[in-house]
Amino acid sequence: MSRFRRREHKVPGLNTAALPDLIFTVLFFFMIVTHMRKVTPMVQHSVPAGTELQQLKKKSSTVYIYIGKPKGDTQTRIQLDNRYAEDIDEVTRYVAAERSSMSTEDRRQMTVSLKVDKDTPMGIVADVKQALRQAGALHISYAAIERKRP
Repeated sequence: MSRFRRREHKVPGLNTAALPDLIFTVLFFFMIVTHMRKVTPMVQHSVPAGTELQQLKKKSSTVYIYIGKPKGDTQTRIQLDNRYAEDIDEVTRYVAAERSSMSTEDRRQMTVSLKVDKDTPMGIVADVKQALRQAGALHISYAAIERKRP
């Protein structure tokens, strides 16, 4: 008879007590870093390229206006939130309404970001700029992608 007995070794069970904490931490992380889109663009806008770009500082004080052709249409349209503007005066009313819904600090820093398709006629952009001037929105930015310098 041998002096040594063979013991059966079993793998201990996996401790899953910390698993819910880990899952909620990862969920919380993705909730913080995910950008939720407020407005769905209904017009096609392939923005032009530029070399001297700056990023918007405060997005809560930014109003977005999309200008381009709707998918399957030939006429250029102006999109305000999730609807099309019927006339150019509606842009003035929209910007005034957006300004009144902002806090006083955001009103002073309000910027209108124009996301314009690169094939849009400049006359429409000029009309929108005139409407913004009438609404008192003098800080305007144009969306663009960065062009590589040669």
